[in-house]
Amino acid sequence: MSSVLVAPDSFKGTLTAAEVAAAVSAGVRRARPDLDVIPLPVADGGEGTLAAAVAAGFERVPVTVGGPTGEPVRAAYARQGDTAVVELAEASGLTLLPRGVPAPLTAGSRGTGELIAAAVDAGCRRLVLGIGGSACTDGGAGLLQALGARVLDDGGAEVMPGGAALEGAAALDLSGLHPGLAGVEVVVASDVDNPLLGERGAAAVYGPQKGADPRDVVLLEAGLTRWAELVAGETGADRSGEPGAGAAGGVGFAALAVLAATLRPGIELLLELTGFHRALAGAGLVVTGEGSLDRQTLHGKAPAGVAAAATAAGVPVVAVCGRLELDTGQLAAAGFAAAYPLTAESDDPAEYLERPGPLLERIGARIAREHLR
Repeated sequence: MSSVLVAPDSFKGTLTAAEVAAAVSAGVRRARPDLDVIPLPVADGGEGTLAAAVAAGFERVPVTVGGPTGEPVRAAYARQGDTAVVELAEASGLTLLPRGVPAPLTAGSRGTGELIAAAVDAGCRRLVLGIGGSACTDGGAGLLQALGARVLDDGGAEVMPGGAALEGAAALDLSGLHPGLAGVEVVVASDVDNPLLGERGAAAVYGPQKGADPRDVVLLEAGLTRWAELVAGETGADRSGEPGAGAAGGVGFAALAVLAATLRPGIELLLELTGFHRALAGAGLVVTGEGSLDRQTLHGKAPAGVAAAATAAGVPVVAVCGRLELDTGQLAAAGFAAAYPLTAESDDPAEYLERPGPLLERIGARIAREHLR
């Protein structure tokens, strides 16, 4: 065995993916100092995508942009060569709402468009856009406005930010779209297959998660319906029903319809970007994980993607987690040889919630003893 590859996602609310990887790696090294241990944090295209890219060697490029309700926020994109990684949550995420107050009708995606514009201005020709964790349901209108599109009301004025205002939109003008976008490849990392509209659409399914009550959902649906009509009229095609158009409050729709983006599973794309497959070639064991290993893990989350890739290469995989809600059969079917929850290491919730690092280090040493020969 030449190396151990430690490739976890974050434990949301407690540790970043990099912190999880560092703690587990320290434990493995302590038990087996003779082995090469490679920490490689991963993400599934949502929050943590930027950090995973930076940990893999991308340069972090700071940019001040407008937050989800217009306030300036210090964000960044990641760059390597002519490839840029843009994480929507950096500019338009739920965690950026001032004082945490939801703004389901007025939050917008403009800041994400400003990050894209900065990357294009810097000469990037391939954009990877991770779109999880959004605060907005504006169909990506704000993103496009930041890139030069004009969304006008009956009086010829720009409509206000947010999804609700789109019902009053009368015209869309794409003639001023950023000229640098010509020839730029846009790839969206998303595991969401919802359309833009309807009972499985952005407003109905994800609006309530962003603070929308039933009346708000009706207003947002009306706004997105009008927005889809305007975009179809300007581009000549209706992309609102396509899988993924409803991702991130409709940012997926704007990317598909106007930026000619392709959608790919988030973890698949992130494994490519981070060089996971190269690191895997010399590994005898992979350790992955996330805060909760549960049924959602099995549907496109990072640990399942890591397990699938490692299993395909014939490398065994074990997982670390905060809590474990899968039985041994489900774990085995997903490719996990074993799982190590923090809850099995300590009976004290304060310890595994507030001080998980030392427990993960202890688990790393245990994994080394039990799985490395």
